[in-house]
Amino acid sequence: MTILEGKVKHDYIVTDIVINETVMRRLESLGINSGTKLQMMNQKKNGTVIVKVRGTRWAIGRDIAGGIQVVTAEEEANGND
Repeated sequence: MTILEGKVKHDYIVTDIVINETVMRRLESLGINSGTKLQMMNQKKNGTVIVKVRGTRWAIGRDIAGGIQVVTAEEEANGND
């Protein structure tokens, strides 16, 4: 699932980023890469999501958020994908 499909106040683990390389590199420089834990803080009606990553909140647009593949932190802890 993508982070767009996530629920507010839930923790997720990034499994993959499927977006153009320039944006992917920018996300990596911000600390959002495969294996990173993030929490969805809010989701706006226009599709923008606010995520908390390593203590910092980031607003991510719908197009970029749609390319961030995640699993719930619980699924990751149980070994399920």
